Amino acid sequence: MNEPLAERIRPKVLEDYISQQHLVGENGILTQHIKKGIIPSLILWGPPGIGKTTLANIIASSSERPFYTLSAINSGVKDIREIIEKAKQSGGLFTTKNPILFIDEIHRFSKSQQDSLLGAVEKGWVTLIGATTENPSFEVIPALLSRCQVYILNSFDKEDLIALIERAIEKDELISKRKIKLKETDALLQVSGGDARKLLNIFELLVNSVEGPVEITNKLVLEKIQKNTARYDKTGDQHYDIISAFIKSIRGSDPNAAVYWLARMIEGGEDVKFIARRLLILASEDIGNANPTALILANNTFQAVAVIGSPESRIILSQCAIYLANSAKSNASYEAIGNAQELVRKTGDLSVPLPLRNAPTKLMKDLEYGKNYKYAHRYENNFITQEFMPDEISNTTLYEPGNNTRENSFRELLKNRWKGKYKY
Repeated sequence: MNEPLAERIRPKVLEDYISQQHLVGENGILTQHIKKGIIPSLILWGPPGIGKTTLANIIASSSERPFYTLSAINSGVKDIREIIEKAKQSGGLFTTKNPILFIDEIHRFSKSQQDSLLGAVEKGWVTLIGATTENPSFEVIPALLSRCQVYILNSFDKEDLIALIERAIEKDELISKRKIKLKETDALLQVSGGDARKLLNIFELLVNSVEGPVEITNKLVLEKIQKNTARYDKTGDQHYDIISAFIKSIRGSDPNAAVYWLARMIEGGEDVKFIARRLLILASEDIGNANPTALILANNTFQAVAVIGSPESRIILSQCAIYLANSAKSNASYEAIGNAQELVRKTGDLSVPLPLRNAPTKLMKDLEYGKNYKYAHRYENNFITQEFMPDEISNTTLYEPGNNTRENSFRELLKNRWKGKYKY
């Protein structure tokens, strides 16, 4: 049997699907859609090897719909139109069982290819299920995105991945015949990078490399599995590992390492817009108000590479990466919103203080909405001390300025303004 292990134990029903309980658990949104037999067009977004294709197959079989599939890597507009014609003949507008069209790696479709799907989705000839590893907000055209629900699939955790291996040991028609002891899993999980397909294929390779009883240990994994870390695979582990190294090099203020990892991505054919988006995020997350110009430059970089494309975009990306690496760093804004969200989750929906409430009607004014609000511009230096937080969390400090020239000046300003109210 030549079929790989990952295919042999691919779940056929929702009950066997591991992880993503927010979508397919008892009260999951997709579970409810399947039970009602009403499947909207949707985009499944998440890293590789977490079951997007499997989930699409289960949705189709559970809802008893015709199922068509395309890969954006090797399909064009002609292929799309042919399948839409088949779909129109097998289902369509006057049935709730309209066919499902699954498109893997939909982010690779051009604008014209995505445009060719619009009419079929809008008229109900097909229910579209797209799978993508990239943010659909950037990679799917707005007109198509507005017609689809976007569902995020989370990376597998350690327990999920071990459960997959245990299922293979117990249920696979070939693996189950072997005497296998799962003694250690750390190395196995590490080399798989959280990709379930890769995990199962590596596991099968290990089992087949040993005659007789098999004891899975970290040593065995490291001995048997050879990783080519120099190769860049923009659809696999290297896609995530190298962008991580790139970002961490800039965060660590090393422009030499930054341009090296940038070159690795460019030589590997990485999407320049993907690189530019990550620089844009980094400019706010890791530099922030230590140098607000960084965000402006990163945004201009993103806009420029979107217009220019390869190969010239490498010059713009290099300039931006070197500038960001050399910039002062601060994650204070990133930490502040994280602190604020954690506080919101802990304290719930606290009431807005009456002076801060909007009072567009007489009744609201009678209820003292907006009463005692002090309009800052009427006071010296456009500032007057007043309470802006709910009483329950008054004086809570969420923003701690970074230790850099610009934010040190913020700290002094806040200290002088608030006179001990906040911890500055």
